[in-house]
Amino acid sequence: MVKIRLKRIGAKKAPFYRIVVMNARSPRDGRALEQVGTYAPQANPSVVKIDHERAIRWLEQGAKPSETVHNLFRKNGVYQTWKPENPAKKAESE
Repeated sequence: MVKIRLKRIGAKKAPFYRIVVMNARSPRDGRALEQVGTYAPQANPSVVKIDHERAIRWLEQGAKPSETVHNLFRKNGVYQTWKPENPAKKAESE
């Protein structure tokens, strides 16, 4: 299973994260398939940069975001541009 999650790269007491696509069994700081954004929670206000096209592409392929990444995507409008197909509604319309 492929997950979209945070990978910590910051120094001690100065967290900085990359939003990456990884195999679910990989360690937190392991090798990523692709980087789709960054997150700097220490900045005031927090700085989040997301490549919307790449994030949507991975969501369409079935990647599951972690809870924190889901919240970041929701706050930054990734879900407003991505409309997931709902197989239940598709079956009802046929």
